[in-house]
Amino acid sequence: MNSDIIRLLPDSVANQIAAGEVIQRPASVIKELVENSVDSGADSITIVLKDAGRTLIQVIDNGCGMSPGDARMAFERHATSKIASAQDLYSLHTMGFRGEALPSIAAVAQVELRTMRKDDSMGTRLTLSESKFEGAEPCPCVPGTNLSVKNLFFHMPARRKFLKKDSIELNHILREFERLALVNTGIDFTLIHNDVTLHQFTRGTLKQRIGALFGKHLESLVAPVSTETSIVRISGFVGMPRSAKRRGYQQFLFVNGRNMRHPFFHKAIMKCYEQLIPAETQPSYFISFDVDPATIDVNIHPQKHEIKFENEQAIWQILEAAVRETLGKTQAAGALDFDSEEAPDIPLFNPADAVPAPSEAFDENFNPFATDVPASPIEHHVPASAPAWEHRPAESAPRDWEKLYENFNRERTDAFSAPPAPEAPPAVEGEVAMSNLFDDFDGAGAAGASTDECFQLDGRYIVCKSQRGLMIVSQHRAHIRILYDRFMRQLADGSLPSQQLIFGEKLDLPAVYPTLSEALLERLHRFGFVLEHTEAGEWVMTSAPALPGSANPQVALLNLLEEVTAEEMMDERAFMSPVALSMARSAAIPNGRNLTGAEMEAIIADLFRCIEPSFTPDGNNILTVIGTDDIRKRFF
Repeated sequence: MNSDIIRLLPDSVANQIAAGEVIQRPASVIKELVENSVDSGADSITIVLKDAGRTLIQVIDNGCGMSPGDARMAFERHATSKIASAQDLYSLHTMGFRGEALPSIAAVAQVELRTMRKDDSMGTRLTLSESKFEGAEPCPCVPGTNLSVKNLFFHMPARRKFLKKDSIELNHILREFERLALVNTGIDFTLIHNDVTLHQFTRGTLKQRIGALFGKHLESLVAPVSTETSIVRISGFVGMPRSAKRRGYQQFLFVNGRNMRHPFFHKAIMKCYEQLIPAETQPSYFISFDVDPATIDVNIHPQKHEIKFENEQAIWQILEAAVRETLGKTQAAGALDFDSEEAPDIPLFNPADAVPAPSEAFDENFNPFATDVPASPIEHHVPASAPAWEHRPAESAPRDWEKLYENFNRERTDAFSAPPAPEAPPAVEGEVAMSNLFDDFDGAGAAGASTDECFQLDGRYIVCKSQRGLMIVSQHRAHIRILYDRFMRQLADGSLPSQQLIFGEKLDLPAVYPTLSEALLERLHRFGFVLEHTEAGEWVMTSAPALPGSANPQVALLNLLEEVTAEEMMDERAFMSPVALSMARSAAIPNGRNLTGAEMEAIIADLFRCIEPSFTPDGNNILTVIGTDDIRKRFF
């Protein structure tokens, strides 16, 4: 009896095992094929998809092409033109080098290859299925390579079953495409899905590519990072602190033209944003490292996403210093915000204009407090040289001051220019208990604190006198809670009120949003947003919700799409709360806005009508109380 039980696996089985590590989903196929196109010297790459890559993935490039012999050899395991010896692993300048991508793809799909070199008069066509060659023949084609991958995992039902629905797989493809397009800015890229062009970029700078991928507005929200040492050259962009987001942020690291994930360097960048952004938000960044290939190891992960650096600690310090320098300059330059509504209108300087001499003339009889035209100095027995305020009759003062403060007696509901809030719903269990918190005010009662008991601190907080000491309320978070409860009540009754725009507003949406489904558009319509997709491939907003104050509906929609996950948007039961919260954040009073006494009173009164006035819907504190005892201790 033969006792040997160890045997060599057939190539087809070995290829399928390797494919399990390299090819996990359609996005993995695109990554491998596009990197091969980059290595071939192509400056134009087109990706064509059907059914999110299940039916077809086609990558077309204008690279160097292959000879008939190279085309056949490329599908053999560990066959590559990029390295010849182990020493070449320490001087890699290409994306691929293992020779595993094409045989792995051919093991799990049907493949057709058309390729031709620039000096050849005839190209080559190969067809493979399950690692088996089905045919090879000459064919006419253009210089470059055209590789089609059809019916991915067609003979592996278990693997095909574990693929997600098309919208999710397409999102994975788009994320991979973003990484490839950002690191290869010198290449024209086109992405077509089901005959719809999702992306079409021409070569340019990294900043231009960032704007093309994620919207032009992001170009103005990033600052350049640049430093060069003997160890590393760092370049790219980091997001300004004010652009940090809870979701929808973009974070990319590249090394020597290769995408990577590096938690250690990510931590160095995040450390620079401490005390600059809220703890629950994340900044965007696009940072590239150029190092000596001999000082890194890219061969520690099948997909080459994880990379080991020889000088990791030193690069950490250089990266942290570079990002801190950029943020320091950004903060200093951002102290004057000329985009704000309160910015003064500064006229352009024209050296040809005559500059008039300043005038010192003034009206001696002008009296800002007088209600009537003042009498002559003789009638009041006041010398003509006396100050103007001495000419005012004494008895007119009380009437003037009463008129000056007359505006403070108006109704609280006139404080905001926003549409009036709907009537409060009937009291429910728990709301009565919360209304008892009004007793904490001295004489405020159910109407909230009066104007002489509230003042604003640092443009962010409303400070109110209370029986226990001082109550401090975050005006932004309080307004989020108020608007959130209002939106949820309106949604429970049907939908948010919408107003039609006289002229459709073109939306500067990132190119990923042409994949919005009809169901998602229906959900947005319920929130008052009516979007139309034009023949030119642009989104136009024709109706928008009636948001309070000066909130911008387009900004609110962008924040909504970025902060709310696709699963939440598509789930009828789950989407209401997160979308209402996103809308409330967009429309809430910003920190730094000065409030009148009536506005502060309105916020306090509306806050304590909410079921849960102490916390925002996502669990952040809205108010705190500094007790009298705590204040007293500070004076000992």
